[in-house]
Amino acid sequence: MPPSDEWRCAVAAVPPGRTATFRLDCGGRTVSGFVVNHDARYRAYVNCCPPDEFLAADGRTLVCSTHGALFEPDTGFCTAGPCAGDRLTPLPLVVDGDTLAVSCPQRPPPSAR
Repeated sequence: MPPSDEWRCAVAAVPPGRTATFRLDCGGRTVSGFVVNHDARYRAYVNCCPPDEFLAADGRTLVCSTHGALFEPDTGFCTAGPCAGDRLTPLPLVVDGDTLAVSCPQRPPPSAR
């Protein structure tokens, strides 16, 4: 199925300490993203380093599987690695009952960090 301008999944599909990846079509441009469930709060970010970002075993940081960069899940701030001091680009996310909905930002996100 080709990407659309909105991605939806069941809240239960992203349990605490887990992530889910997706693709959006934002004005003809494919944007890879991921949702993280950290401390029972959901955040969505542009995945600037595909293939994936994962929540570390300690449950307190996101780890880029490509570069080993460390990010704060609740802010996207990079605390260590090649992007230290930068931050992930957030995507609009709404919890609608038992469904997560992520949409394209008002303006296109940057393609890379």
